Amino acid sequence: MIDNVDPFIGTAATDLPPARGLASTWWFPKPQVGNTHPGATAPLGMVSACAYSGAYPTGYGLYTKNTEGVPETMFERMQASGFTHFQQSGTGAIRKYYNYVRVTPMVQPLDALGQSWPLSDEEASPGYYAATLGTGIRSEITVGEKVAIHRYTFPAHSSARVVIDLSCGGLATELGRTVPLRAQIESMGYGRAQGTVVMEGVPLSVYAEVDSPGWRQMLWYDRRLIDGGTRLDFDSIRHTNLRPFGLLFMGSTRPGQTIEVRLGFSLRGNDQARANLERECGSDRPAFTAVRAKTRAKWREHLNKVQVEGGTTARRTVLSTALYHALIKPCFADDESPFWPDSGPYAFDVCTMWDIYKTQIPLLSVLVPDRAADLLESLIRVCEEEGNFPIGYRMARGADRFFRQASALAHTALADAHALGTSRIDWAWALVHMVDDLRRMYGEDFYEHGVVHPITHTLDLAIGYHCTARVARALNDHRLAADLEERSKGWINAFDPDSGLLRNSEFYEGGKWNYSFRLLHDMRARIEVAGGDTRFIKKLDRFFGFGADPVKQPGRRPPAAEMAAGYALKRFEGLNNEPDMEAPWAYHYAGRPDRTARIVHSALTWQFGTGPGGLPGNDDSGGLSSWYVWASLGLFPVAGQHLFLVNTPAFGSATVQVPGGEFHIETSGHRETPIGVDGIDHEPPPLYVQEASLNGKPLHATHLSAADVHRGGRLHLRLGPEPSSWGSGIRPPSLSDSLFPEDTR
Repeated sequence: MIDNVDPFIGTAATDLPPARGLASTWWFPKPQVGNTHPGATAPLGMVSACAYSGAYPTGYGLYTKNTEGVPETMFERMQASGFTHFQQSGTGAIRKYYNYVRVTPMVQPLDALGQSWPLSDEEASPGYYAATLGTGIRSEITVGEKVAIHRYTFPAHSSARVVIDLSCGGLATELGRTVPLRAQIESMGYGRAQGTVVMEGVPLSVYAEVDSPGWRQMLWYDRRLIDGGTRLDFDSIRHTNLRPFGLLFMGSTRPGQTIEVRLGFSLRGNDQARANLERECGSDRPAFTAVRAKTRAKWREHLNKVQVEGGTTARRTVLSTALYHALIKPCFADDESPFWPDSGPYAFDVCTMWDIYKTQIPLLSVLVPDRAADLLESLIRVCEEEGNFPIGYRMARGADRFFRQASALAHTALADAHALGTSRIDWAWALVHMVDDLRRMYGEDFYEHGVVHPITHTLDLAIGYHCTARVARALNDHRLAADLEERSKGWINAFDPDSGLLRNSEFYEGGKWNYSFRLLHDMRARIEVAGGDTRFIKKLDRFFGFGADPVKQPGRRPPAAEMAAGYALKRFEGLNNEPDMEAPWAYHYAGRPDRTARIVHSALTWQFGTGPGGLPGNDDSGGLSSWYVWASLGLFPVAGQHLFLVNTPAFGSATVQVPGGEFHIETSGHRETPIGVDGIDHEPPPLYVQEASLNGKPLHATHLSAADVHRGGRLHLRLGPEPSSWGSGIRPPSLSDSLFPEDTR
């Protein structure tokens, strides 16, 4: 899998073949760009590193901030003013919390620092990024978990430089700049230096080693060298008095001479930053080759946990890259929390929970269960320290800045982890926080009135109550569980019984149609609110564009009237928008898994491709890529319900390493279909499951328990070109099923 990864996928504006068939009826209002970067990363590691232009939102590339249609460019060409660390991956509007510690190789005077030079000959693979600057300097970067190693190959020059700028951060967009609050830098001589900058309330320490024998080593401030100085201290920095500052290494170079820069990072001071560098580099000097090999080996181990047979080269590239993107975030910095002194996991860049809770966290729990447990431990600790489970968490402490987007999403992952038997967590203590968190923020109004606006929070909180009730019942607190479960029925207050859709309200990145088909814990009752199977399916068909005409997608700077007409379609926004990620599987609960198969096949065929423009929208910290991985395997996790839904996979067979061994997905009747070909001009593809078996026993339902997948086994699906009756009788479980035990539906 590792050889098929292309880190450039998603780094440019969406550029896919015009969709045909069902997919041509979907409409994409959000920015049509993946917002990924090709920089060097380690699996779920603390550090990333990439070329820095200041562009939105990762610091890499060409684009400025936009909220609709095709993104506008800031620059006419790929360029960089240096190489920075700590990039986000695929999110939309996080802006200034990244791109710290810019390293710039130069052959110009220090006055030119901040100037951008053209980038050419870019290369990227897991753990490695390289490019040539317009100055002729070949730049290569690799990273470990807490270190970055730069290798610069210079042309012949009498006064070459490597400049480390500790004042840099954020983006070159309006309101995108990061200003450090305090800073301290110390030049220690012999190519060694260290410093700490407080960015957004977080102390980031770096220990640097530069292999540049015979070069001068100096501090600088406001682009002026400080001869003989060994230390700079800034006690109170503001926008009005910030001037660039950092370190400089300068000397002559022979043609092709390489200079290595080794950086160790920590959130707990310079000594720990140095220890991190020594631990990961060992005695290797230079260290670039060894660190790159170790990180590549880690990537190979992680990526090899999913293996597929067959598939076109393009499909395998997209799948491999999706798996890679799904394993970049969250960042884990063990024993690095600047806010509590204890050892243990510290996860940041949980940006954003509403993107990742449906698909990415379930994927982590399958492929890297220890890391999934670490994430939950870290979130519990954040809740202890800050008073709430965060909806999004960065490297900065404080009130949850994302609370308006959603509520109580960590509860889904906690409930699933408990059902799977995760033993490392103190579940009695976790339950205390789960219950308390349900009454914070919007939860207070929900507790008192059973409904809250924005109305999607009513659904979030009702699901959160259901998840918490499951944990309480498993811990034998039946009285608490009964109360929580009763309150979990408040989801019904969010729906208009006349329309069968959500009530009018404010919505985050979508409308009531987008959110009306969420997979609730009582889909049986939810379908009844819509008027039963037939009416529910009719609404879904309208939403997904069955029988509708093709639509035109927004271009650059779409007029307001065009956007209003698009929103008026009330149409599926495809994988351009995360609220729609789970909607295709709502058909399973109404006995029409064949509809799910058509929609998912159309999405896999028309909404993903190779090349920089191969994503239909923001990758959302790996949430979108995780969707692609699950969809390609023919599975979909229902967050908080210990459940997987079954669908037609995109490959003839697949093997996934799971905590209990291996889970095999096999098909008969499968036929390869290339990206951009859906059978309109060809023989209809075998999209539909005709019958299924699990471990040799017939499977008549369209779902599996999460335990079935996690313990390993063999799922066999016989496929055909026409819908069948498979899955129409036994529906996935719902809370109200116990009221009608004789009805299998």
